[in-house]
Amino acid sequence: MSYSSVPTGIRDILSERFSLLPLKFCIDCWGTDKIMTNETFDNSLPQLTLQIHHPGVIRTLILSQDPLVLAEAYLRGFLDFTGNIDDLMLLEALSFSQCDRSKAIKAWMEALSLPQLPLSQPEKSPWQKLIAHSRDRDLAVVQYHYDVGNDFYRLWLDPLLVYSCAYFEHPQMSLQEAQQAKLDLICRKLQLKPGEYLLDIGCGWGALLRWAVTHYGVKGYGITLSKEQLAFNQQAIAKEGLDTQLKVELLDYRNLPQTPTFDKIVSVGMVEHVGIKNYPIYFQSALSTLKPGGLFLNHGITASEKWDGSSLNERFVQRYIFPDGELSRLSDSLAVAEETGWEIVDVDAWRMHYAKTMRCWAANLDAVMEKAIALSSERKVRLWRLYLIGFALAFEQNHMGLYQVLLRRRADKAWKLPFTRKDWLY
Repeated sequence: MSYSSVPTGIRDILSERFSLLPLKFCIDCWGTDKIMTNETFDNSLPQLTLQIHHPGVIRTLILSQDPLVLAEAYLRGFLDFTGNIDDLMLLEALSFSQCDRSKAIKAWMEALSLPQLPLSQPEKSPWQKLIAHSRDRDLAVVQYHYDVGNDFYRLWLDPLLVYSCAYFEHPQMSLQEAQQAKLDLICRKLQLKPGEYLLDIGCGWGALLRWAVTHYGVKGYGITLSKEQLAFNQQAIAKEGLDTQLKVELLDYRNLPQTPTFDKIVSVGMVEHVGIKNYPIYFQSALSTLKPGGLFLNHGITASEKWDGSSLNERFVQRYIFPDGELSRLSDSLAVAEETGWEIVDVDAWRMHYAKTMRCWAANLDAVMEKAIALSSERKVRLWRLYLIGFALAFEQNHMGLYQVLLRRRADKAWKLPFTRKDWLY
């Protein structure tokens, strides 16, 4: 179907808004019309071309004045681009707030004359009617993200299926080596010893537990809310003959034993799903199930500024990636931990390690694009590409951080731990 050219008022306001971004854009409107911005850039070719296939994208963008419209259009195939995907993320800064009122009204009126996108409103998922961060809703949203299929994640994660920040001891380290380095570093920080009982809260596909059991001689217990991950763990445990040393169950962290049971506890990339209002319950649950003299390593993403649900990053993550996911500043989570009864032993910043990890995952996904689409869908793969690159940039630009925090019970008065970080790690 052919469409007419872009109305002048819309053309003017888009050219003005896009010209504020530090890039030369070409907006190719359904092959009929082109809007060029930042003509003063030295390069004659645009650095990024947006290929809009349906006028409804422009209509919705002008009427809503929300750049998230472009993400949805991309996911549904109404918009494509040529250029660096990193540059695409600059559209987050696209703002209509300072538009001249008369120009904005003209563009708005013209937008009403454009055809609407042929989209039906998706029905709400059943879990969206549940109370946020209730046990039932947490179970549903975790399965929404993680139960895409183990084969899908296997395509672009490392062989151990570690879906969290790797630790690059040098820039040339491969993703596989860096993930193994992370697993071993966590075990050393926890001072694991043969015979100890290790709890992994949100154990994923179980790589850390199996590493700790096979390399450090501990007994392990993992909990997850993902059925796919549970099935994978059970198969791996049976295959490696670890039935007597390791067990994984489908269990909410709020249902952990409330008596001292475990010698050491680890939680990697799980606290982001807890919800800030539930931090006291989370830290208390871990404290209650840890034996005296034990250690708790909490590894999680943080926000550089308080989240209020308004930024494009927050809304994108909430809508498409991690429903109900919440990030807090490190200082806020540490304050709750201390109020709950923990002493902070060590804080380790890993922000740039996660940026590099995300870049590795994105490159892996790009290399197997056709296989990934065959296993899931083109929309899902488009979504994951935006997520991986967007998060890499967020870490690189310090919008988000990643910290490993080592904690011990404040009630444990005697210090029986190494005095220096060097003594911890080597």
